[in-house]
Amino acid sequence: MAGPVVITLGQIDQLAPRALPVYRTAFSDEQHFLLQFGIAASVLRVSHFMAQVMHESAALTRTVENLRYSAQRLVKVWPQRFLPRGPLDPASYAEDEARLANAVYGGRLGNDRPGDGYLYRGRGLLQLTGKDSYAQATATLQSAYPSAPDFVADPDAVLSARWCLGAAAAIWLAKDCNQAADDDDIVLVTTRINGGTIGLAERRRWLARTREVWRE
Repeated sequence: MAGPVVITLGQIDQLAPRALPVYRTAFSDEQHFLLQFGIAASVLRVSHFMAQVMHESAALTRTVENLRYSAQRLVKVWPQRFLPRGPLDPASYAEDEARLANAVYGGRLGNDRPGDGYLYRGRGLLQLTGKDSYAQATATLQSAYPSAPDFVADPDAVLSARWCLGAAAAIWLAKDCNQAADDDDIVLVTTRINGGTIGLAERRRWLARTREVWRE
């Protein structure tokens, strides 16, 4: 029986030559999280996991969600929220990350207090978004690592080299993505990670690349 899949820094460089140092350190030192949460059990799981990671983190170059949009772009990204189809004036939210995040994420995703939308905006390898996801990642991670931080209390801990891979692996498990990866169902994996299918075409392209890197 084959052993667990190991991700090498050479493979990271092949896929993400501009990877941030924090992510390189995480993959160098913290792959035990992938073993703990079952991701390293097969090349198919690793391929799907890394395809989602590469998309969400912009090939390991993004740590925090960029919400600095022009008015024109806001209408395209959130057409149901901004004029002419939605109620909000895009000019009032353009280039204002905090106001935008609180408008589009507030009152949902577990965000129940003023400012939660911005506080719990996307972070990390799988861009955790919303207080519920931060809490879900915390609970899953602490079940195996009791000393893990509370990401709800300290959202920026998701960005640390020590815990960023753990946070991603934990939310992956919590959303039952291993089973979806076993079924080779990228639409289901994407829906569980993203809440929809935004970026599906690019995620498919990443999966084609990761499957070339990790083969049976």
